[in-house]
Amino acid sequence: MRSIWNGAISFGLVSIPIKLVNATESHSISFRQIHTEDGGRIRYRKFCELEDREVTQGEIGKGYEDADGTIIPITEEDLSSLPLPTAKTIEIVAFVPADRIDPLQMDAAYYLQASGAPAAKPYTLLREALKRSNKVAIAKFALRGRERLGMLRVVGEAIAMHGLLWPDEVRAPEGLAPDTNVTVRDQELDLADALMDTLGEVDLEDLHDEYREAVEEVIAAKAAGEAPPQAPEPAAGGKVLDLMAALESSVRAARESRGEDAEHAEVKPLPQRKTARAAPKQTGGKKSTSTAKKTAAKKTTAAKKSTAKSGQGTAKKTASKSTAKKTTAKKSTPRKRSA
Repeated sequence: MRSIWNGAISFGLVSIPIKLVNATESHSISFRQIHTEDGGRIRYRKFCELEDREVTQGEIGKGYEDADGTIIPITEEDLSSLPLPTAKTIEIVAFVPADRIDPLQMDAAYYLQASGAPAAKPYTLLREALKRSNKVAIAKFALRGRERLGMLRVVGEAIAMHGLLWPDEVRAPEGLAPDTNVTVRDQELDLADALMDTLGEVDLEDLHDEYREAVEEVIAAKAAGEAPPQAPEPAAGGKVLDLMAALESSVRAARESRGEDAEHAEVKPLPQRKTARAAPKQTGGKKSTSTAKKTAAKKTTAAKKSTAKSGQGTAKKTASKSTAKKTTAKKSTPRKRSA
């Protein structure tokens, strides 16, 4: 991999020569601008306003436009001689737990490659120190004309650096949340939990860019003089009126998509599992009532037979009825079932 920046990591009085390498690459499909009438390329040429002629890349430099429109030339020598310790150094300023870094601050990612044999020992020292501390290093460095923040962490046997935005570059999410008072019921949270559990985890290696693949199919078809594939008809959308029904359908569809049978695909009464004020499901109640009635009938019959034989019918019949009522009341209560 080609390095984009050479410098050193400053770790106290320890200096580690390194090369900066891009850790990511883009696989996006690039398009060219064309003239729609004849397919000719559209190109942008750079002209000097004073001489009214096209200039080459070697003739182009940098300049800062002042408030009154005056252009102040800035050369590469001016920038390379800035009085900053981070001009060619990744200066570590602190070590913090990784969860202290807000993901919103994350920017581009780089690998830090040890530059030459003298860098091997201090590079390994920093890597092992980061591993043992379970912390990340916060650093300052200069790249592409500006000073930046960076976060150093261990990836495999290498040290990676994530560029970080300055805290004042991250916008606050004010005014983005719903401004109305919304109440989320426990039953809805239970179903949302069930949906999350059903979807489960995923191996990121199994995910791929379906949009890019579709664009490649279109390009291949048109290059071969064939009609490009047609997009499927979009599903009819509608306003969700019943959130509970939508969640239940989502859980059922997610389970069926994972190959579970119809019994497992049924949405179980999760609300009764976590909240006491939720009403029991009708299906469970019917089963419990039917069982209780059969049990009561059996016990009543046994009580009558016992009365005829012993001659103490009244007392035992009363006791049997009382027992049957208690059994009915006890078994009518639906049992809580896990999802």
